[in-house]
Amino acid sequence: MPWLYLHFHHLLLNHVARAMEADAPLAVICQGSRRVLQAGPRAIELGVRPGTAFKTALNLAPELVMFHADDDRQARILEQQAHWLYHHMDRITLYPPDGLLADAGSVKRLYGGLLPLRKALQEALAERQLDATLSTGPTPLAARLLARAGVDCFTDSHEEMTAHLATLPLTHTEFEGRTLQRLNRLGLTRLGQLQQLPPAELARRLAPETLAHIQRILGQRPDPQTSWQPPRDFRQRADFGLPVEKAQGLLFALQRTLAELENDLQWRQQGADTLLLTLYHYRQEPSRLRIRSTGPEHRAEAFLNLLRIRLEQYPLQAPVEALELRVTRFLDRHTASSADLLGETPDTGEAWHTLVSRLQARLGEQALTHLAPAADHRPERAWSARSLARRGRDPIPEHLPLRPLWLLPHPAPLQAAPEEWLGGPERISGGWWDGERVLRDYYIARLPEGQLAWIYRDNQQGWFVHGWFG
Repeated sequence: MPWLYLHFHHLLLNHVARAMEADAPLAVICQGSRRVLQAGPRAIELGVRPGTAFKTALNLAPELVMFHADDDRQARILEQQAHWLYHHMDRITLYPPDGLLADAGSVKRLYGGLLPLRKALQEALAERQLDATLSTGPTPLAARLLARAGVDCFTDSHEEMTAHLATLPLTHTEFEGRTLQRLNRLGLTRLGQLQQLPPAELARRLAPETLAHIQRILGQRPDPQTSWQPPRDFRQRADFGLPVEKAQGLLFALQRTLAELENDLQWRQQGADTLLLTLYHYRQEPSRLRIRSTGPEHRAEAFLNLLRIRLEQYPLQAPVEALELRVTRFLDRHTASSADLLGETPDTGEAWHTLVSRLQARLGEQALTHLAPAADHRPERAWSARSLARRGRDPIPEHLPLRPLWLLPHPAPLQAAPEEWLGGPERISGGWWDGERVLRDYYIARLPEGQLAWIYRDNQQGWFVHGWFG
């Protein structure tokens, strides 16, 4: 069973570069030594290399954008990569700060082999602008060591994976320095040379921990892995190398974050109606925005338009160093039920939701209202205008009788006897609690001039027209 390991070469650099619209020179600084830990392509062109001193790097590249290597930040970024990888594979194990392990054998049949799987993963990496080495191995530790060494091994053949392991330099096996020196004095430089030694000789010359490490590489000792479980919600964070001072500067990072959300919603086959956007400032409390749509939405473009309208109305309180987008509630998506002659399914409801959502974002959640049923049997009091923000929360009565959409402001006396009775009676008695009691029997009738009317007779034996059917 082959294991797959993804080793990200510059995960933190790729993460920050993906959120920046301008191609600026980037570098990661180690907090302890104040030296460059990683350098981006533009920074390398200017002479900045890993190990360069902090002040020297600034002299070489005055416009250098630097940020510190934070363990918590790197762990969070790695988990974001596990989130999209989970769309392709399961049984994922996180190896902070820059590696992901997955069981390739369980999905090999799903993709029709490892080559289609490799192509799908490479396309996903290119879409996210990530530099990574993908390697397979017969054991979890073997796959990890091959990927970290940059070995191009992507096969399910046990013989090929074993051959790559045999040529692996001992400097890439994560042995301790003293152990490497001892093995070098013995003339051993490759893992395959260690495999040829008798087990008793290995046990005599190596420490028990080193021997156990070799056995885990070769599969001679169990190496259980703890599978990562994806969170139920969606959470993506974008970190900026330079603080963003204008709201329009956030749209570039939001566009890519929303593309991740669209992919996630497509994978879930669900939609969302609420986005929670948090903007992080330097030494200030974060700003929080809630963006709502009137129905389940999954398109990144629709969400981006709502965010653009909202950000135009609320200027930034302070420069933004990072943003986080969250979705905690997922809704079922409604599909169109009819198709035209070309097989396309125009969704008029989707266009309506888009229009209402934009108006709501521009005018405010409380600005738009809709008709909602009210708990009253009297037709003139059986409805009310409610805010769209409460849409979906009001209970809808079941088994309502047939009622006209055109209700008169005040009932009008019936002028002519109906020619045809089509429905009724429906008796309505209520209003005793507020002093405006009614007792009516409603009918659906066709009048001599062809109108379809909703008429009633009250307890005074009078006939009135209360509404019209179309």
